[in-house]
Amino acid sequence: MPRRAARTVAASLIAALGIVTWAIAQQLEDTFYIPLDDPAIQYAQRPLDDPVARLEKRLQSGAVKLETAPNGLGHLPSLLKLLDVNPDSQALVFSKTSTQNDKIGPRTPRAIYFNDDVSVGFVRDSDVLEIASLDPRQGVQFYALVNEEQPVITHAEGCLRCHQGPVTLGIPGLVISSVHPVSQTRQEHGNSFMTDHRTPLSARWGGWYVTGTTGSQTHLGNNTNLVDPVRSGPPSTQPTQNLTSLADFFDTSRYLAPTSDIVALMTLEHQVRMINLMVRIGWDARLGAAPETLNPEIEQMLKYMLFADEEPLREPVKGVSTFTETFPRRGPRDTQGRSLRDFDLKTRLFRYPLSYMIYSPAFDGLPEKVRDRVYQRLYEILTGKDTSKTFAALTLETRRAIFEIVSATKQGLPDYWRL
Repeated sequence: MPRRAARTVAASLIAALGIVTWAIAQQLEDTFYIPLDDPAIQYAQRPLDDPVARLEKRLQSGAVKLETAPNGLGHLPSLLKLLDVNPDSQALVFSKTSTQNDKIGPRTPRAIYFNDDVSVGFVRDSDVLEIASLDPRQGVQFYALVNEEQPVITHAEGCLRCHQGPVTLGIPGLVISSVHPVSQTRQEHGNSFMTDHRTPLSARWGGWYVTGTTGSQTHLGNNTNLVDPVRSGPPSTQPTQNLTSLADFFDTSRYLAPTSDIVALMTLEHQVRMINLMVRIGWDARLGAAPETLNPEIEQMLKYMLFADEEPLREPVKGVSTFTETFPRRGPRDTQGRSLRDFDLKTRLFRYPLSYMIYSPAFDGLPEKVRDRVYQRLYEILTGKDTSKTFAALTLETRRAIFEIVSATKQGLPDYWRL
């Protein structure tokens, strides 16, 4: 594929994209876009310090080299290794919601690999890898890596056609969505909806493969009728729940992992909106938003950070890859061995419900007035000074545990946080 074409191919990274039906927009979702050329933002002009920008410099200097793997994987394994992305994070989407949709389907799903600040999309029989990389100040940057003998990384400007709008809170952001089937009456088209930890499992993962068990809880994954977001088929008549193998659907040997792990999917969903919230609120602060505008936005982010409106699990969830073990190892632990990355998976996603993205460079890159306000409010909530209904589900024991973990592991906290 020519390099010029590669710039428009990478229109989708992390999730079911393209023809997305925007559900009820509210609050930050009411904004269609933030002007990228505003002097306070200059999205495409300012120097970048995201993982891919740093990797580009290392490649150009000859410090590292991208190796080519067999079996049609190209530079994928080498790229993931250089970006410190574990293959066990693999999530597989087969809905035709990418500009490479002619190559994507139930027998050739698109694979997504991710860590806290970078995501890589892989499509079989394509010579382009899609990459989204998080810059602490400039937000999500979109790239394409062309699988040529001399691999080239280019900015993929065409991605913003789908990656900036109400679903991304008006900023260049990430999207993850679920394709819903047509109604039982067959009088309505299917739709595609954004999902995150607030979404009931029963509405998640349409157009995705899902490996793992959920007990009697149902989801929309593994229904290969849900390929086209607008012209989706009906609910599947084949077994789609509690699958631990995808071998009956496609040749899993052609991918880095045989799984599309449910715990990785749930983690990715949380992370996508958290990233979009941090970038949007940071940009609003840089654009000069007044406290009466900024503070309610921060409250919206705090509610999400603390999983205050998380959809509870009615039964335990269990993945089938090593992701459940490797993900917690990537974060700091306090002297009691506790981490914000520890999973619960019995009644909720994480054992200590405060987003691990508080450790990210993107959080540290927030304007000082935003960071200070977040720290102040977290302190009030976690020490029990805030007794509002919003955070009533957080028990005193849980608040204390989170406070102790953050106090012991997060650098740059205000002095009043110290125990």
